Amino acid sequence: MFKKCFMKYAHHFHAYQPGDIVYVKNGDGSKPIEYEERRSSVAIKIRGEEVRGENWTRAMLYSYEHIADTLSRMKGISIDIEPFTVLMLLRYHRKTFEETVSLLEKFDAVPTTPFHPIVPHLDEFEQRILARVSFDFYAPLTGSKPVVGYWLPEAVITRGSAEIVESSTDKRLVFLLDERQLLYDFPQAKYSCNRYSNSFVFGREWGLSDAFAFNTLNVSELIEGTLRRWDDYKESLGVPYLVFTASDLESLLGNPAQLDRFTAWMEGLEGNGVERVSAMEFVKKKLTDEFKRLEGECEFEMGVRDYSAWSDYFDLSLDGKTSDSRWLGYRRADGKVFAREVEGRRISQLWKVAFTRLFEELNRTVRLGVLEGLKDFNANVEEFLVRYARIFFKDYYDYFGIETSMDYVLEPANGEKKALKLGRIYYLMLLANHSCPRFWENLDTRVAFGNVSVMAKALIELMEYFNDEGRNIFVEAYLKLLNFGRLYHLWNFGSLPALEGWETSEKAWNSALKPEVPNSGYNVVTRAALYVGGRDMKGELKALIGSYNLEWAVADTGHIPGERHGHWENQEWCEHRD
Repeated sequence: MFKKCFMKYAHHFHAYQPGDIVYVKNGDGSKPIEYEERRSSVAIKIRGEEVRGENWTRAMLYSYEHIADTLSRMKGISIDIEPFTVLMLLRYHRKTFEETVSLLEKFDAVPTTPFHPIVPHLDEFEQRILARVSFDFYAPLTGSKPVVGYWLPEAVITRGSAEIVESSTDKRLVFLLDERQLLYDFPQAKYSCNRYSNSFVFGREWGLSDAFAFNTLNVSELIEGTLRRWDDYKESLGVPYLVFTASDLESLLGNPAQLDRFTAWMEGLEGNGVERVSAMEFVKKKLTDEFKRLEGECEFEMGVRDYSAWSDYFDLSLDGKTSDSRWLGYRRADGKVFAREVEGRRISQLWKVAFTRLFEELNRTVRLGVLEGLKDFNANVEEFLVRYARIFFKDYYDYFGIETSMDYVLEPANGEKKALKLGRIYYLMLLANHSCPRFWENLDTRVAFGNVSVMAKALIELMEYFNDEGRNIFVEAYLKLLNFGRLYHLWNFGSLPALEGWETSEKAWNSALKPEVPNSGYNVVTRAALYVGGRDMKGELKALIGSYNLEWAVADTGHIPGERHGHWENQEWCEHRD
């Protein structure tokens, strides 16, 4: 189509599975956690072949084998895979793990935050720990590369969070975001190398990205849509520019033909003379003058909206920019609680307001307990908690031959083995902060159950560790999980502003918490807390759950709307077969 083309193209894939944990088994912290998984068989189809798993997580991980095979023949691709997802892949499907490692070594492996929390919603202490761990985890894959990407979960960013990430590495970073997060001051910044803080930033073309992910354009239209990003000014100057798209890796599984659609899209761009390079390679070539720069390029300061995201409820936006409203349950711009429709049912998102606030409190409680315990060992707390990743992700680090010895991990705690239990508890808390419960509109999901189950375990282990009056704070925290339904009055949610007026009523709250399973009258937060407490509470602690019906403490949940296309053995609800 074009004789000479300076357009470049990059695509980034983000991969993450939260797991299907229903119960974490007991442990002293000296080994990686062991846990029981949900048993709810499901299958998905890829290129006409059925891939079945014991649960959704297993099915998706098994499917990565098909994805790795296709992407191995590509170029200009970057990939991030959340570390716990990598660990599960290693445990359950080693062959695919090894193929994926080869893929990450071939392409630009992009570090990302472990456990997929909404990073700016965390305390700065947790942000520092997770940022350091993310680079430590990805060190075998990024090696000596001077420029690497960084993926913040859901791309939710603030300048403060970005600066914490920057301070955790000596590499030059490229934050991968969405174009709706960027604040362009002049048109030539688009598709160029732009600076943000002490790093660089690219925003994906969300229209093209979503058109591929949700199959709203055919291959020819995707190619044409990409080529329409043609920049006459930069072409006339011979200045390379980058069209950047991004999607979940699972978008390749949206229908049986998705892998072939992506391959044809990439080949079509090549056929039109568009070179494929990753965003990081593009920046590196600009910095080394291998690619010609506009005057001042790579020094342009790009504004980025704090608390913006790549997948917000865009219809709620007041200014065409995204926010983190999806995970808050209220519109950040005006604080109004809103509702969303799921399968014909209008659900107030007030439960997200409660879930967010509660987990902020629980995170703080666990952190304070862990820090108090580590005081007894005169530990370098932050260094110990970073090094504990070598135990939590031990199988992964062992695969690369990286130090995982007890001497190494315990050195900042002066060799005190009791610190291992506190490290374990802290990482359970981190594991309980997956973003996905608040991504979906209905509360009663397998991912909400998983977060609550793991957090309950952390609190109960703290009760046992501080077997004296000091444990009362952890008992009170656990009771808030157990009595989640009562938070409406405790926190006076009825006084919050509502977008349409009804979303903060007690009726709306009770409707949002209504169980979606036939065998329990408890909301999913209460069910999960009780499911763990019923197994772990001993002695006088047992009295905390004495008034509850343990027959209702089931791990069954409602289905996630975005997973209904799977061929579930039980289509009605997401069961757990004990």
